[in-house]
Amino acid sequence: MQNRWGFAIIILSVLILDQASKIAVSAQVGLGESVPVVPGLVHITLVRNTGMAFGLFSAHSIPYKPLLVTVLSIAALVAVAVYALGTPSHNQLSRFGLAFILGGAAGNIIDRIRLGYVTDFVDVFYRQAHWPAFNVADAAICAGVGLLLLDTLTHREPKEAMSQASARES
Repeated sequence: MQNRWGFAIIILSVLILDQASKIAVSAQVGLGESVPVVPGLVHITLVRNTGMAFGLFSAHSIPYKPLLVTVLSIAALVAVAVYALGTPSHNQLSRFGLAFILGGAAGNIIDRIRLGYVTDFVDVFYRQAHWPAFNVADAAICAGVGLLLLDTLTHREPKEAMSQASARES
């Protein structure tokens, strides 16, 4: 991902996949309906998330909650975009992760602006233990964060920067 076009293509691909999957599921599955994909483990269950990540604050009635959650989401998107624009091009793993995060965040913000909630539909569970329902955007955000963590744990300074640093220390 040497240039900004590659970065933009990843963001747009995540956004399109997210929105297309939400439209397809919403057209085929009724609200609250559950369709087994892997019985007893993964179902497609259409839900509306009026809260934040993984349904945080969904059950709370807060004045102007849709507006507040949307504004907070947009602020987070802008902060990540500013950080992404300042990320050096040699940090490919970080840039890839940031593109996933931005595409996913944009997909959920579109839902919030258009619908007042985020459409979630992937229901993962085992017996009575349920993970909060999520969508393609959420999965992309989690994958992006994972890539950022991986880059942080494996990051090596470029040889030129390391040799300059050691020259300054001498």
